[in-house]
Amino acid sequence: MTFTLQDPSLLRAQAYIDGQWQDADSGSHFAVYNPASMSTIAQLADLGATETTRAITAAETALVDWRERSAKERSQYLRRWYELIMEHQEDLALIMSAEQGKVLEESRQEVAYGASFIEWFAEEAKRIYGDVLPGAADRRLLVTKHPVGVVAAITPWNFPNAMITRKAGPALAAGCTIVIKPAAETPLSALALAELADRAGIPAGVINVVTGQDARAIGQALTDSPAVRKLTFTGSTPVGKQLLRQSADTVKKVSMELGGNAPIIVFADADLDQAVAGALASKYRNAGQTCICANRILVQSSIHDAFIDKFVAAVAKLELGDGLSDSSTLGPMISPRAATNVENMVADAVANGAAVALGGERALALGECFYPATILSNVSSDMRVFREEIFGPVAPVFRFEDEAQAIAMANDTEFGLAAYIYTQDMARIWRVSERIEYGMVGVNEVGITSEIIPFGGMKESGLGREGSKYGIEDYIETKYICIGGLGA
Repeated sequence: MTFTLQDPSLLRAQAYIDGQWQDADSGSHFAVYNPASMSTIAQLADLGATETTRAITAAETALVDWRERSAKERSQYLRRWYELIMEHQEDLALIMSAEQGKVLEESRQEVAYGASFIEWFAEEAKRIYGDVLPGAADRRLLVTKHPVGVVAAITPWNFPNAMITRKAGPALAAGCTIVIKPAAETPLSALALAELADRAGIPAGVINVVTGQDARAIGQALTDSPAVRKLTFTGSTPVGKQLLRQSADTVKKVSMELGGNAPIIVFADADLDQAVAGALASKYRNAGQTCICANRILVQSSIHDAFIDKFVAAVAKLELGDGLSDSSTLGPMISPRAATNVENMVADAVANGAAVALGGERALALGECFYPATILSNVSSDMRVFREEIFGPVAPVFRFEDEAQAIAMANDTEFGLAAYIYTQDMARIWRVSERIEYGMVGVNEVGITSEIIPFGGMKESGLGREGSKYGIEDYIETKYICIGGLGA
C-alpha cells in the first residue's frame, strides 16, 4: 500500500545538523523499506564518523546559549514542539507504519505517547530544584543543578518516535543539547520530529539527527568524543554492553534501556478473561517487537488448559496484514531476517517437544516479513523461547504448580525489565511483586507505561530511568557549593 501525507514536507531524506538539512559528505545514500511490501520509501543520506563529529561540534556550540536560557523559555520551546507533534499526529503515524510496519492505530497511539514526554518535560524544566542544607552558622551549604552537557542518543527501530522523545524531552528541559542516531530501519520518524522541532523554533544545533547505516562508526564517534558527556541508548543488551565499554574512557554518564524477558504469571484465582486479554495485548503489540511485551506466559497448572483454549480463541481473531491498512490488527516484522529468527525459535521449540496451538508457519503469501500470531504449549525451560527474548508474535505458555515455582521461573533470567501478575489475592500481590526481580511490575494490568512513571529495569536490562520526575536526573549534574566566612 502507498500513503499520502497531508504535509509532504515532513518526509525528509537528509540528516539534520546545526539547523540545516545535509547530505553525506560522500553523497552516498541507503534505502528505507516498507517491511510489508519491501518497496523503497526513500533514499536517506548515509553519514559516518566525520559528519557525526560535525554534529557533536554543533551541539557543543549550541550548548553555550541553550543552557543559559531560562527554564521557562526552554519549556515554551518544548511546549510548542509538543503541539506541533499532536497537530501532525496522522502524518507521523503514516510515516511510522510505512517504515516500521506496525498497524496504524498503534502508530497513532505511539505518536501521542511520544508527544506526552515532550509535554511532561516542558513542565519539568521549571521544577529542577536545588537545596540549601542545614550547617554551621558561619557558612551556607548549597546544592545546585546543571545540565550534564552534550547528549548522544542512540535509538531503536521498534518505537521510532517515542524512544526519541523520551530522551530528547528531558535532555532539552535540563539545558542539554543532543545528537540523535536513529535506527537505519526507521530514520524517517526521527527526521519528521526534527522538522517539527525546527518549526517550533528550537535553535540550531540544539537537536541534531545523524542518519547512516554504519552504526558502529557513528557510535564510536559518539562514545570517543570528550564533548559528549552523556550517552543514552535503547536496544539490545550485547550492544549496550559494548557502548558501556566504549564510554568508559571518557567516563560518560550513561542510561541503558536494554533487553527483556517479561513473564506474565497467571494464578489459579485470576480473572481468566482479564488475563487472556492482557496477555494478548502485551504479546502481540507491535508484532511482539517490544522490550516489555510478554515473552513467557506462566500459567498455574489447574487453569492451564482453560487458559490455552480462551487464549487461542482470542488471538485467532487478529488480522495479519499491511500496517497501513486500517483493517490490520497485526503487522509485519521489521525485516526478513527478524522473521527468520522467530521461525527458527519456533522450530527449536517444536523439535524439543512443544506443540503449536495456533499459527507456527511463516505467512510468505503476504510477504517475507510476515509471521502470524503463534501460541506454543508444552514448552519447557530448556527451550530458546524461555531463555531468549523472542521479539516476535510468538507466545509460549508454561505450566507452574505453586507460587514459589512461579517466582523461581520468573527470576530465572539475566533480564529484569517488566513483569506482570494476574491474581485476586492481595497478600500474593505484595509477596510476588516484591520477590520478582524486575524494575516494573503490572498487577492485573499490562498497560503500565506512561510519561509519569519511571521506566527502566534491573540486572542486565539496563541502567537509569526514563520518564517521570526521576527521568530528568540522568541529564543533570549536581554541584555542592560551600560559602564560609558568614559569621558576625
